[in-house]
Amino acid sequence: MSELPVVKTRRKGKNLMQSMLIPTENMVADELRAARPGHLSDLAELRRKLAAKYGADACCPVTVRRHLVHISQDGSAPFWRVVNPDRPFALRMRGGSEHIREKLAAER
Repeated sequence: MSELPVVKTRRKGKNLMQSMLIPTENMVADELRAARPGHLSDLAELRRKLAAKYGADACCPVTVRRHLVHISQDGSAPFWRVVNPDRPFALRMRGGSEHIREKLAAER
């Protein structure tokens, strides 16, 4: 693992603090490759795994989604394994919902 994780402390609520992982694109891509082929995995679960792997309380959802859009554009990892084709976010991916459905079906 050549990349060092960035974990920032941020306020959660009025009196609590939380450590937030800001993942790199390669960290997200590695988790996508590890996801089960042909099955739609939960994006929130991917974020929980990343947070746990790097010792954080949470993983930044905005950063993960930004990386997913870029990954879908350059084709560097199987983004379709975590993007639900029935959700509006799928429209931001290259090829849209139909492309995601085709890729999942092709892996089965």
